[in-house]
Amino acid sequence: MNFGKQLKEGLLTQNPVLVQLLGMCSTLAITTSISNGIGMGVAVIIILTLSNIFISLLRKIIPNQVRIAAFIVVIAGFVTMVDLLLQAYFQDLAESLGVFIPLIVVNCIILGRAESFASKNGVLASAVDGVCQGLGYTAVLLVMSAIREFLGSGALAGIQIFPAEYGANMLVLPVGGFLVLGCLIALMQWALNKSGKGGK
Repeated sequence: MNFGKQLKEGLLTQNPVLVQLLGMCSTLAITTSISNGIGMGVAVIIILTLSNIFISLLRKIIPNQVRIAAFIVVIAGFVTMVDLLLQAYFQDLAESLGVFIPLIVVNCIILGRAESFASKNGVLASAVDGVCQGLGYTAVLLVMSAIREFLGSGALAGIQIFPAEYGANMLVLPVGGFLVLGCLIALMQWALNKSGKGGK
């Protein structure tokens, strides 16, 4: 297990959103404010890490024929716990994120890492993978949220920087999410190709 390598993969070379192109639905939907980005990012880090640990522990006893169903049951259990905790202690955030917290059950990042990494590696490596991939996802959410909130409504983390009427209102609409995400994916692909890591 190489923490530096896994962190680099999670943030850059195998970023779940910008390179693997996973978890697009929630990425596009909730990145209208930094608070949403932080809330969703932390929820995904917790669920991804705990799911990876649990699936890694059970990897040798889960029959191959039902592994995907078993993974979904494990993920759904952790998603339910996080959703209930959010509703109990962070009601505003839970309302803001809405249906996207329960939909983490079918988020391709969680299921993809369970299938490609946790089911084949030890507990510690799987836990580190969950944290690193979750950090990569969260970093993209924060960058997108900051761009869309600042340029779209003139605010940053809820603090008004300039009058909202001078903002590009289009950026807080769904089309703004597509435009910002497209630009970030293009920038990441350009950076990876320039460093010689793209196309592999």
